[in-house]
Amino acid sequence: MNESSASRTTTANNTGYAAPITQDLVLTDRDLHRVRVLIHQRAGIVLAEHKREMVYSRLAKRLRHHGLTRFSDYLNELERHPQASEWQAFINALTTNLTSFFREPHHFPLLADHVRQRSGRIRVWSAASSTGEEPWTIAMTLADALGGTASNRFEVVATDIDTDALECARRGVYDIEQVARLDQELIRRHFLRGKGRQQGLARIRPELADRVQFDILNLLAPQWSLQGRFDAIFCRNVMIYFDKPTQQRILERFVAYLQPDGLLFAGHSENFAWLNSTYRLRGKTVYQLT
Repeated sequence: MNESSASRTTTANNTGYAAPITQDLVLTDRDLHRVRVLIHQRAGIVLAEHKREMVYSRLAKRLRHHGLTRFSDYLNELERHPQASEWQAFINALTTNLTSFFREPHHFPLLADHVRQRSGRIRVWSAASSTGEEPWTIAMTLADALGGTASNRFEVVATDIDTDALECARRGVYDIEQVARLDQELIRRHFLRGKGRQQGLARIRPELADRVQFDILNLLAPQWSLQGRFDAIFCRNVMIYFDKPTQQRILERFVAYLQPDGLLFAGHSENFAWLNSTYRLRGKTVYQLT
């Protein structure tokens, strides 16, 4: 198959045989290479060559939005206008937002124990907050560990590069199915069930929402719009999209934002042991400064 012409993919129909689907837009090998270079430059994401179908399906919506039929024309427009707002749509399209409440649940009892032993104001940074499930889980954990949301003792700062995901996170509204798997008492404490037109939805309670601040942040940016240090940083399942040099730069930058005994929470498939001069393993995918 010639990948430099309009691609053709297959899918299974109800007969069990593969039925061809013609893709109407042109994605060449050179286009794919350019996409990979541009997303790495802008967001640090290392996009594998086998992600062709993902690139096609996600960016095709942007081409159709602009009335284009060739990926090369779309990429040319991006490169001609380096400050265009379309760059954010490009990044949003290629960002993966797989998350859930209390994902990797072993992290949260450790976080609760950590903050119970501390005095003063507690600050936690969710550095890849996606659609909000992680920072809301952190906020729930802190509220329950420190005595409720009425306390001003804690703050969660949630950042992400994907503006669409951040907007969803800010709203704090989720399908009830996403919430129903949680402990019923926890749901009662931290969610409001929708009624009428909001039936089937659940919203984070306002008093908990007051404890979480959302903002856009690119981990590759030369300056981060953050102030002060944090008792814990969650940067989970995002480093896997970066190459080793990028990972090292980010991990070294975290040092200035962590309290001396602060914790860094990583994803289940991430291992920072190779950076042993800066961090030591504290628990399962949890690190502390050496």
